[in-house]
Amino acid sequence: MFTGLVEALATVMEVKPEPPGARICVSLPPWPEGEAGSVIRVGDSIALNGCCLTVVAASGPRLEFQAGEETLHRTNLGRLKPGSAVNVEHSLCFGDRLGGHFVTGHIDGLGTLASRTDAGEWSTFWFSAPVALLRQMASKGSIAIDGVSLTLVDVADDRFSVMLIPHTLTVTTLGQLQPGDTVNLETDVLAKYVQKQLNAESRKQKAEI
Repeated sequence: MFTGLVEALATVMEVKPEPPGARICVSLPPWPEGEAGSVIRVGDSIALNGCCLTVVAASGPRLEFQAGEETLHRTNLGRLKPGSAVNVEHSLCFGDRLGGHFVTGHIDGLGTLASRTDAGEWSTFWFSAPVALLRQMASKGSIAIDGVSLTLVDVADDRFSVMLIPHTLTVTTLGQLQPGDTVNLETDVLAKYVQKQLNAESRKQKAEI
């Protein structure tokens, strides 16, 4: 489980084919002593761009992850290349402060940046997304975009918007996004359960007719 509060930006060093998947090697910047990310071990769960992966090798700032075919196909991790930046967050420990929202690290689908409006140091982004995911979104609700916890501003039939503060634009990959770029999306886990219950009730009513 994660919070959607990015702890560091890592740089992709290598993407090695390991059919049917791949090994993703990243380099982390130094993290402050005492923080969860300051000591990362093999077996730890780390979110890369919001996708939960297991550390399979760790040597100093270099971490290695294995991503399966499904992960590479359904997330933007399959588009990574040497030099790419990725958002990094260590999994929660009991007692940690929850500053964002509950993020599972299981990507629901891909969105595409449709437009970006910059006003001074602030930005408003509109993303297109699958209809099935938009049904799980509501204005003022939560969304994780490339692992970043954000508040939804407007939700339309085929797209949604978020407003990004200067800090978020600076310390995450979102500040680098341009129209046409793809992002990982994870909707609020509570919204998933609500939708499932509503769908079940709808099927029940149709069956009784």
